[in-house]
Amino acid sequence: MPYAYKTRARYSYADYLAWNDNERWELIDGVAYCMTPAPSTEHQRVSMELVYRIRMHLEGRQGQVFSAPFDVRFPVKTFDRDQNIFTVVQPDIAVICDPGKIDERGCNGPPDLIIEVLSPYTADRDMREKFFLYENVGVREYWMADPASRTVHAYRLGGNGKYSPVTVYFQDETISSETLPGMSINLKDIFSSA
Repeated sequence: MPYAYKTRARYSYADYLAWNDNERWELIDGVAYCMTPAPSTEHQRVSMELVYRIRMHLEGRQGQVFSAPFDVRFPVKTFDRDQNIFTVVQPDIAVICDPGKIDERGCNGPPDLIIEVLSPYTADRDMREKFFLYENVGVREYWMADPASRTVHAYRLGGNGKYSPVTVYFQDETISSETLPGMSINLKDIFSSA
């Protein structure tokens, strides 16, 4: 299970930038989480299949897909300085439709779609902390792909700023995105090699 790095009460993105490049970290409200060990082969297969299909859908359309490690910063104010940013995550997959959010260090602000591929090491944080984080910062769609159960749990942000009740898609179903109109993914293709 990943552990929180607790030698100080709160870290900023400025601190994060100074850490060892050989380790992957995330900050959630200033608490640092080590992202080791590396994801399993099964996790990586599912992630790469999803990235491939999203990339194919985006061909000729506005939007870009990125896979971890890719920093997504959630500043309180749009142009916060690094020392005033306390949340930066590395989702497995991030889709950003607004090119103005993309810079040389990743994404500044909420992506339109985030997908986390669940693993025993990160599932608890993905299902709880990141769920509420992504909802609160306005990520329009949040999918949790579970290679173990071969399902995808999809949440969509409603007009009230809260995620709608979960829609669960099974391996023999097709998932579509409200954020990316026209995109449909047959989950059999995603989980067939897992």
